[in-house]
Amino acid sequence: MATLDPRVDIGHVHLKVSDIDRALDFYVGVLGFDVMARIGDQAAFISAGGYHHHLGGNTWESRGADHAPEGTARLLRFTIVLPDEAELERVA
Repeated sequence: MATLDPRVDIGHVHLKVSDIDRALDFYVGVLGFDVMARIGDQAAFISAGGYHHHLGGNTWESRGADHAPEGTARLLRFTIVLPDEAELERVA
């Protein structure tokens, strides 16, 4: 799997996830982020291009959880801005 272009723009996002390995399968295995640090099955920090981290994920209050209940605060979406069409085609 190729890594993401370091020109990717995402900002800084932290997610509560139910399973670190499943999250990494997608963000690293499919999209191509790099793991910068990992705390067992509790947390992981990933980036594009070696930045300390663009995305952090942890299971500290969410291990094994389903989706957040309706009516509660939650992140519904965020944007990963790819630098050009070539990178979009590679990720797709």
